[in-house]
Amino acid sequence: MAKTILGDFLSNSWSCIETLVRELSVFHGDEKRKPQMFYLKNGKKYEFTLDGRHFFLRSSVEYSNPQLTVEEVQGIIGTRLLEVCANYFHTVGLHEPDSRDISEICEKLNKPSEELVVSFLLNTDETEPDRYSMNPLKESIVKSGQSAFPSASVKTEELKIDDKFMQKYEKSLISRSEAELISRQIETCNNSYIDMVDAVKYEQMENLSTSFGINLTLCSMRMPLIILRNEKTDDLLHCIIKTIHTDYRSIETAYNCMGRSMKNRTTLLTIPHSKKGYGSKRAARGKIYFDGTRLKSVKVGYRTTPLYPNAIDPEDVSVAEADDSFTVEGDKLTNYSFGETPSSPQFFVYSLGSPESAVIWHGIGAFGAAQMLKSYAAIRVVCETNPLFRNLKEQFAILVRIPLQFNLMPKHMWFHPIHRNIDASIGCIDNLQDLAKLGMRLENLIDVSGGIEMRKTD
Repeated sequence: MAKTILGDFLSNSWSCIETLVRELSVFHGDEKRKPQMFYLKNGKKYEFTLDGRHFFLRSSVEYSNPQLTVEEVQGIIGTRLLEVCANYFHTVGLHEPDSRDISEICEKLNKPSEELVVSFLLNTDETEPDRYSMNPLKESIVKSGQSAFPSASVKTEELKIDDKFMQKYEKSLISRSEAELISRQIETCNNSYIDMVDAVKYEQMENLSTSFGINLTLCSMRMPLIILRNEKTDDLLHCIIKTIHTDYRSIETAYNCMGRSMKNRTTLLTIPHSKKGYGSKRAARGKIYFDGTRLKSVKVGYRTTPLYPNAIDPEDVSVAEADDSFTVEGDKLTNYSFGETPSSPQFFVYSLGSPESAVIWHGIGAFGAAQMLKSYAAIRVVCETNPLFRNLKEQFAILVRIPLQFNLMPKHMWFHPIHRNIDASIGCIDNLQDLAKLGMRLENLIDVSGGIEMRKTD
């Protein structure tokens, strides 16, 4: 299967390989960047620090479902293909690949990341545990009162497989063997939901590595909450939150990145958590208040809010149940301490803390929000040009140049051969060859006039 997928990738995603190889020819690492990563093997967690000489290629999986989906597996495989091909052709030079090249690349695909380009997974731990109505633990997540909690705070002691979910979605969203795997990992995860999810997905990645002939056990980084919990108040994410809340002008600058007006000031740049544990960005309502140009306070309310449906039943919408309101004084944000004021920063804010020099998105243009990409790009321009934000670049070696942007082409996303949904679990696929035959197509997303635009492809 590795040879089948690689052949299609080389034929149809060559421009992405060329783009990355040319970037590597002028790339200079930064020893100030020392990202903390981890991976699991045979159920054991290994933590380590990578040095800044590497070119980091970012992909992702979700904490909103324990089981690996077809979409996530495609993203991981696409990331490894781009990583290995870029490393290979950076070494031997760009040329039309022949059978010898394909054999050597297949051999490298079966080994872990170890060269200049290193793939990693950025796992966002502030999302709700059942954001997309595809979590087989969904009923107990709601009953335990944790549906509006950030995933990093969810405990597993009251969680169990939802029989109704299994009856309805077995073989379309989840397999029986995956449900058994999840139940087994719940028993050994030390009451941590995200530890359980990582254990499930890494066990699946290990098994799939053998099936595909591609090493899929990428190293991972959890952001932003786990990093914020472990940071000191003068570390990177804390300083980013302090900087964007300095005064009216800094908040206005961040609003401009999002394409928002300061007229209503209802979008919070970091969402304070409730003492009841709520942290859902969808369930939160906010208002920013000023005293002149000084940030005076932020009013926060949490209300029960629908989230998103799965692809099988559009009427089955997940929910974040919450009810609370409170006010956070401005100095709690201008002098930020996560220990005192736990909060979830917006993605475009905390993504500055990722070491990525290139990114692979999953179907932007059909399954992802283009506006998020524009904010992501705009904040990096601000860090390059705005004197207030430039200090972040100088102090923490933030990569302000917009990273290379690649995308799983929406028309070529992998899907369930019968139900045709991309959110099917990988365990629902009886024959993995059905996915391999779909090929692997990546495209470049290019920066145009301060935004991100899809490159037109055939």
